[in-house]
Order: sequence, then C-alpha cells, then structure tokens
Amino acid sequence: MKENLKNIGYGLAGGAIVLIVSMLFSLGNNSDNTGDNSSEARMNVQPQVNAPVYQTAFASVPQDVDFVDAADKTVNAVVHIRTEMTRRSSSYDDFFGSLREYLYGGPQGPGRSNTLVGFGSGVVLSDDGYIVTNNHVVEGAEKIEVTFNDRRQLKATLVGNDPTTDLALIKVEAKDLAFLVFGDSDKTKVGEWVLAVGNPFNLTSTVTAGIISAKARNINILGSGSSIESFIQTDAVINRGNSGGALVNTIGELIGINAAIASHTGVYEGYSFAIPSNIVRKVADDIIRFGEPQRAYLGVEIREMTKELAEETGQDLIKGVYIANVTDNGGAQEAGLRSGDVIRKVNESEVNSLSQLLEVIGQHRPGDKVKVEVFSKNRLKSFDVTLKNQTGTTELVKREERFVNETLGVSLEKVSANDRKTLGIMHGLKIAELNEGVMKRGGISKGFIITSVNGQKVNSKSELESALGNQNGQTTRIQGVYPNGMKISFEFIN
Repeated sequence: MKENLKNIGYGLAGGAIVLIVSMLFSLGNNSDNTGDNSSEARMNVQPQVNAPVYQTAFASVPQDVDFVDAADKTVNAVVHIRTEMTRRSSSYDDFFGSLREYLYGGPQGPGRSNTLVGFGSGVVLSDDGYIVTNNHVVEGAEKIEVTFNDRRQLKATLVGNDPTTDLALIKVEAKDLAFLVFGDSDKTKVGEWVLAVGNPFNLTSTVTAGIISAKARNINILGSGSSIESFIQTDAVINRGNSGGALVNTIGELIGINAAIASHTGVYEGYSFAIPSNIVRKVADDIIRFGEPQRAYLGVEIREMTKELAEETGQDLIKGVYIANVTDNGGAQEAGLRSGDVIRKVNESEVNSLSQLLEVIGQHRPGDKVKVEVFSKNRLKSFDVTLKNQTGTTELVKREERFVNETLGVSLEKVSANDRKTLGIMHGLKIAELNEGVMKRGGISKGFIITSVNGQKVNSKSELESALGNQNGQTTRIQGVYPNGMKISFEFIN
C-alpha cells in the first residue's frame, strides 16, 4: 500500500483527544512487510461463490459469516468509563494556589478549579472486576466511574498504568462479572474478520465489523523512543469514546484494545488501530503481580532494512532488521550478537520492522530467554539471548507497598519507573490517598510526588520519617512535582 501523507496526525479514539491528519490512501500492492507469517488463524471462513452479502457503509459482508455469537460474548464485558479531573485556569494560580487554599480553605477568585469530564470504554478481564482501558482515558483522573451494559454504575480505582503501551488497569469491587478471554494476536491474519465493541455514549455497547487491514503498524502517537507501537490496523468503525474498547475475532476472543483512529475530521474515516492482545495480557499481568510493568530489552540499536543494507550484508531479499549497535553489557552482546548482523526471527516470529521487534520483545520480562535468528557473514546463526531491564540487570521491579504517614495525612507509594522516566526524577513518593491533614489543607492533590523534605531526598518510608525529623526550626519544607510536570515547593508550621 502506498501512502501520500500531508499534515500527518492521528486521533486518539477516546477521551477528548483528537489530533489532525490528512491522508490519501492509494490502495494497491501491499509491499510494506506488515503481513503475519504465523500459523493459521483460529477460524477461516470462506464465502461461497455468488453467496448473498450484507451491504454496509464500508464493506460487503458474506452472508455465511456470523457475528452473533461473538457479539453476544462481548457486549456485556465492555463498559463505559467516565472520568473527572481538575484543571486550573491559569499557571499563576497553579503556583500560588496551594498557599491560597491553605489560608482560605478552598479555591478563590478567577483562578478557581474547573472540573473536566472525559469518556472512554474498557474491557472486563476477570469476574472480580479488573478492567483494562487506554492510559489516555484515565490518565490524571481524580474520579473514575464505570457503567456496565446493564446500566449498573460502580466507582473504580486505578491499579496501574503503562504510558509506553497506552494501557491502564482499573478495578471495581464486584463479583461474577462477564469478562473476555484473550486470543492470540500473533496468530491473527490480514483479511480476517473482526468486531470492534465499545460503549462511547453511556447507552449500551456498540458493535461494528471490519477486517484486519494490516499488522505491526507504528503511527508515532505515543511520543517516546521506548514506546511499544505495533498496532493492529482495522477498518471496523471506531469513533471518539471507543478508546479502551475491545477488538475481538469471530469466536469472541479478545485480540486487541482499540486505541486510535486516522482522521482529518476527528471522526472515523476508514482506519483504526488496536493494541495487540498479547501485549495487553502481559502488561495487565505485570500490573497485578508486580504493581508496575516489567520492561525487557534485547540490548541493540537497529535500523530498518533497505536495499542498500541488504546488498551490504549479502542478502538477496530485503528481510530482517539491521543491528547498528550492540549495547554494552546487554543481553545481545553477552550472547554474541554483533553490529552488522541482521535479525530475522525472534522465537520463530519473523521480524521485518522495528515495530515487529518491539512487539515480540514486549511480551517478555527481564530474565526471560529468547531465541534470536540472525543473518551474519552470509549464513544464518541462532543465539539464546537473556533479556535485561533498562539498568542492565535481570531483576524484576516490584512497587513498594503503600504506607500511611499520619504527620502529613497521606497514603504514599514509591514512584513507578515510568513516572520517574517521564518526569526526569530519580526518586520520590507519590500520594495515593489524601486524608485530613496539612497536605490537604495546603491544597495538594492526589497524585502529587514528594521528592524531598527539609532538603533531604525521600524514596521510602524510613527516608521520609528521617527527613520529617530533620526539622529546621518550627517549619517543614516539602518539594515535589505533579504528574503534569509542574513543580511545587511549600512550607508548613509544625
């Protein structure tokens, strides 16, 4: 497929986030190497010759393709998500607001807080209330409310999130909920029929049908070099509010979480994108087991293969990804991979682009071993590579359990690796719950990260207690940062 792009941008399908894109697709030969070479899909329905079809706005559906069972399995496991967050109307008030609220007991004057409301969808993963959605649906939310297909409404809490995959896990207190089972997104095929299910209008779940148009799409919307973008592209209709909804196959298995649309109007125009279910399953399991995602790295810097690189490496075909550099002390270096090698496969999955490599590695944790097939010096070689974390070890990071500090009136937890990287901080304690106390009276909100107390860095319960005991006179000075990057420093009298 050849693409002539002008003013490129991609709209996130949920919340209120829509970017701008002008796209002219010329549909012809598909030579972008995004096809899947894995084993057969779970269901292969061949239309009969001259079989009647159902005409839709975007496709002609063969009559013998039945979506009824898949839809029936899915609609009750897809929920509507409503979020609320507070945004101040001026940066000046952001800076002085804490002092004003401490003195006067609430927002004052023209800089008062405004409540922003956002909407999206989510997919129930377990009968006891774990729900996966997009990170951009719940990011920064102070209140999360879930509405089920039967109109029940429950409050939800954020369990954990992963901005690098745009996924988040929330939880409601409930039992015996309808939920979806995971399918194997690696086995999906281009041309396979799929259903997109979302609950964008807080009515009941909406179902649309389409086919998988492409796989391993990188559309550059997550804004980080370490982000995993390897979307399933589909032409099933998805609009604003569908972010976090389900993409399922014809037997009702979850194969993706809908995340974005390609549009220059803000509404659906033919292409949408979903996060593969194998990534979703791994991230959700990490958050439940460890409190935060466990990111594994191969330890290489790569370049997309070109005709010139293929000739340089002695390949007849433009296949694989080229290793431009091998990271010191990384798993690839220790296994024997070298600059100039060409990665062809990882664990029997063909790799022909950066997004494909990120997707297959993203399904593993530090310490896992993968089999890497490379083309080196005119022959194929196989290496067993032990994946490592970003610091070059195989250790898994577990979020410290929450603890309460009565002096400040807060429940705190250690800052996640993702927050540290995003905010450019090395340490800190995040406010998970805000109770009555000096922090609340000072106007500090849930989510604020305390980085130092009385000039002493804090990264644990013991360090915080030590810093609070190290008082300078009768005041305590606290410094920190909000998730949006705004830094705050204030003092209170003991």
